[in-house]
Amino acid sequence: MGIDKRSGPPELCIVVPCYNEEEVLPEAQSRLLNELSALVADGLVNNASHILFVDDGSKDQTWSLIENASRTEPQVRGLKLSRNRGHQTAVLAGLLEGQGDIFISIDADLQDDITAIRQMVISHIEDGTDVVYGVRAGRSSDTAFKRFTAEGYYRLLSALGVEIVFNHADYRLMSQRAISALGEYREVHLFLRGLVPLIGFKTATIEYDRSERFAGESKYPLRKMLSLAWEGVTSFSAKPLRIISIAGIVISMLAFLGALAAIWASLTGGTVEGWASLVVAVAILGGIQLLAIGLIGEYLGKIYNEVKARPRYFVDKIVGDESQTLDD
Repeated sequence: MGIDKRSGPPELCIVVPCYNEEEVLPEAQSRLLNELSALVADGLVNNASHILFVDDGSKDQTWSLIENASRTEPQVRGLKLSRNRGHQTAVLAGLLEGQGDIFISIDADLQDDITAIRQMVISHIEDGTDVVYGVRAGRSSDTAFKRFTAEGYYRLLSALGVEIVFNHADYRLMSQRAISALGEYREVHLFLRGLVPLIGFKTATIEYDRSERFAGESKYPLRKMLSLAWEGVTSFSAKPLRIISIAGIVISMLAFLGALAAIWASLTGGTVEGWASLVVAVAILGGIQLLAIGLIGEYLGKIYNEVKARPRYFVDKIVGDESQTLDD
């Protein structure tokens, strides 16, 4: 939905999830405040626009830095979750608990180009887009292995029928009505880059170049990346179950043909004693059965977690402009 020019520029809330980001947070705050001030000065967003840092149960001085910044900078607010709930939940908490007409989520590591925020806001104002995706123009900053696996993963999701924006992570603009629609999804297992396209409102994409991390260590090591990747597959596609069903049918047909061949060989006296073929057959079938049981168990585990409908997060503290207090 576009902006009514008579109502003035929108209030922008920049949501920044943080987990042990004490090394990069001061620089991220400085750059974001400069960009926000420039947007206000140019009349693209109003004076109430602000940054909302979401502390996802950090164990270092991240929350102390956020608290101190909120006291000295009127455009800085902070939201502390009661415990670590993961990056995706921290982003969602900031979007749902924050105030504003438009929201932009961006990581604190300064790898995403902050200047793309201006293009996103302009796209929303001029074209009436409810969701503006930040899409990487290339992956020159990645290693060859990460580039191959990341792009292969996006293609795999598409092949499995998951609606996803290629080379988009969680750098995006969303309007208030898009946030409200997102809040209607009650999944415990969150994969936002798969959920947001399901909303269906008017969208646009903005390309940007991604840089190296400014400081500190990545909060998405290989283990967490694989976990997020698996979340995307199992939360949005049942095709792996169908693939197993098809594999079962194919293997059953091959086993039936093998049985006919064995019977024919026995009748014609062409059988040869041996165990190698039997061991191989048992090993293959046993492995496939265990894989199938494990995959079914993964889906059942997700159903188990979803039907309990436990809260996805609890807010511990909120700091910031008292005149525009966030709801608990």
